Amino acid sequence: MSRIGRKPVTIPSGVQVTLKEKKLTVKGPKGELSRVVPDLVDIKVDKVAITFERKSDDGPTRARHGLARALVNNMVEGVTKGFERKLEINGVGYKAEVAGAKLNLSLGFSHPVVYELPKGISAKVEKNQLTLSGVDRELLGQTAAKVRSFRPPEPYKGKGIKYLEEHIKRKVGKTGAA
Repeated sequence: MSRIGRKPVTIPSGVQVTLKEKKLTVKGPKGELSRVVPDLVDIKVDKVAITFERKSDDGPTRARHGLARALVNNMVEGVTKGFERKLEINGVGYKAEVAGAKLNLSLGFSHPVVYELPKGISAKVEKNQLTLSGVDRELLGQTAAKVRSFRPPEPYKGKGIKYLEEHIKRKVGKTGAA
């Protein structure tokens, strides 16, 4: 049996969890998230915890057992604490600005890159560090990956947008003629 799927998700105070048919809704102080539950997993909502049981013991069901628990745990954690992803912008003249729900990036192209932030994601810029935050972990990760894709870090000088904790393997450049 899945080790992750067996663990119940505790419901903190101030969070409401409702299950109607196959749709699970979680409301908390930071917002509200909802998700359709996989058919292969039974979810039971109590006052203090959410438990997960699988209907059979075949491969796809076992895979979805732990996945369902992890997704619901991320929903509960998101509406209570929220999630944050930090990106670092390296390069001469590279910068980012937040204007409402738009992210304006100057990344060495002939034109500025304007990215419309998805609903529920907010951005903050301090010097060369871009902080994205939101309650939906999946959407936050996708947004951070999209912003990084505008100018991924290159291996010679390390210029571009990288995750703060990311380590770039550096390459040696050309050597001069003897």
